[in-house]
Amino acid sequence: MTARLDPAAPDAAAGADRETRWQEAAAGVLRKAGRDVPDAAAAPAMLSKRTLEGLQVPALGTPELLESLPEQGAPGASPYTRGPGPRPDGWDVRAAVLETDPATAAAVVLEELTGGATSLLLPVGIDALPASGLADVLDGVYLDLAAVVLQPTGPALPAARALADLAAAKGVTLHPASGLGADPIGHAVRAGATAPEATESAELAEIAELAAGLGITAFVVDGSAAHDAGAGDAAELGWALAAAVQLLRDLEAAGRPAATVLPLLEFRFAATDEQFPTIAKFRAARLLWDRVLELSGADGRPAQRQHAVTSWPMTTRYDPYTNLLRTTVACFAAGVGGADAVTVRPFDVAVGLPESLGRRTARNISHLLLGESHVAATADPAGGAPAVEALTWELAEAAWTEFDAIEEAGGACAALADGSVRARWAATVAERTKRLATRKQPITGVSEFPQTAETLPVRRPLPSVPGERWAQLYEALRDEPVGHVQLATMGTAAAHTARTTFLSNALAAGGIPVTTTGDLASAEGVADRLDGAQVVCLAGTDKDYADWGPGLIEALRAAGVGRVLLAGRPSDELAPLVDDSLAVGQDLPSFLARTRAALQLQTTGADR
Repeated sequence: MTARLDPAAPDAAAGADRETRWQEAAAGVLRKAGRDVPDAAAAPAMLSKRTLEGLQVPALGTPELLESLPEQGAPGASPYTRGPGPRPDGWDVRAAVLETDPATAAAVVLEELTGGATSLLLPVGIDALPASGLADVLDGVYLDLAAVVLQPTGPALPAARALADLAAAKGVTLHPASGLGADPIGHAVRAGATAPEATESAELAEIAELAAGLGITAFVVDGSAAHDAGAGDAAELGWALAAAVQLLRDLEAAGRPAATVLPLLEFRFAATDEQFPTIAKFRAARLLWDRVLELSGADGRPAQRQHAVTSWPMTTRYDPYTNLLRTTVACFAAGVGGADAVTVRPFDVAVGLPESLGRRTARNISHLLLGESHVAATADPAGGAPAVEALTWELAEAAWTEFDAIEEAGGACAALADGSVRARWAATVAERTKRLATRKQPITGVSEFPQTAETLPVRRPLPSVPGERWAQLYEALRDEPVGHVQLATMGTAAAHTARTTFLSNALAAGGIPVTTTGDLASAEGVADRLDGAQVVCLAGTDKDYADWGPGLIEALRAAGVGRVLLAGRPSDELAPLVDDSLAVGQDLPSFLARTRAALQLQTTGADR
């Protein structure tokens, strides 16, 4: 055993370097899986993946990936790729309070803070808490110890004044991580508008003046608004840069120089369960903002202040407990990426207003990562990893290209007005929808391994939602009950199980129950195995399909089955005999919609 652990000990691959051995091992695994691997050197590329925007996530990080990259500096130093510096207390655990009734919200606020949240995110305005209720909501809060960040869902000035008045009435200095959260451009994105609502320069200036006097931030540059509208990671970063620059220009026109505004900014980005792209996103965001400040000639160039929010679009309503897995990965990635504050959405938020269990587990994800896994104990824990460094730089370059495109259109407001930026987001949505439909981007518990007899937790409705979720493509199908499909399982269990499992899970993703005939040795007597289903699907091997598939289809038709499906790709002989089929990589929602339509039609006909 000691000899095997000794790196100097000889082994079967003596003389081959580690990378070559890895390639050979990976190629062997791929060949066993039936992949055509021309040579071992091709294995890393075959195992690498591409993001929606075409950026490569390397399967193997090698020192060669670092050769062309510029120096990234040290943690706490420009360009801040490696983070704002040491975080002895970890990141700020920021809890979002979604209740609209001040009394209920006040109780939730105290529950969050006593349960381990270190700051609060409070939506205020339309479909949210009234600004006039802030004093009641924060009555039991030590505002100098717990940061409060507002998220205006309408005009920002009333909420800003309410918080300033509350601080004055209490005679306290607000926690420096607090913020007024004004974001007129992000609000326009969320509203689907082509331009921000008119915000008087005097209003922007007053918000900035209030924040400066309180020693807190005034504005949020909300990249997550673009994410919720469908943008990919590079587009989200590019949009955030453009929105920030637009805000600086507007404030400068209102008489506030950029140098006085920079300390008043916080950036918000979405964190997804795509671990490495999310780590790279937060690192690249700081690098990009530092470059903007460098080109603008700003003095001091402070590090970008970042707030991560786990992605709304990635959450699911069905099998909501799987959201705990998604948000844990997202929180980990945001923390490793250097976010200053992290908001984890409760696992039940897509079902409705989160209850105590959802809020507690959301907080505890951060505490587990910080207190038990010590994720923040090291500054920039992913720094120096070739794959992460390469992805960070590639993402930064793609985001800068997007920023340039928005600037060429005349800036963030002009790009919203002419539709150019939304058109690029729509292209990403189309690619994502294709991946979701073919399950190249699977959703556990929804498009893969759904629970067929699931009872959803009961929650009160959310006052508003940030946008569409990726799982809605499938959830809309499952919301309407429909008749069942019977599987005609051909041969032994060993022969048909692979396709039986494939079809059962696929149909369950669309809310279609499944029964089986039991193992069939031939077409003879199949009529006695039918349970009245008008849609039957063949599931077996290609050999059984060829040998007795036509006869089985004929017997099913003779028994009165109205629609015959096939699991897998039909041969030229079988294609004209079946009504539909499904194979790996095909558009599942379309197949489910056709099958459900047939079941509903037959049910309606039976009712008549």
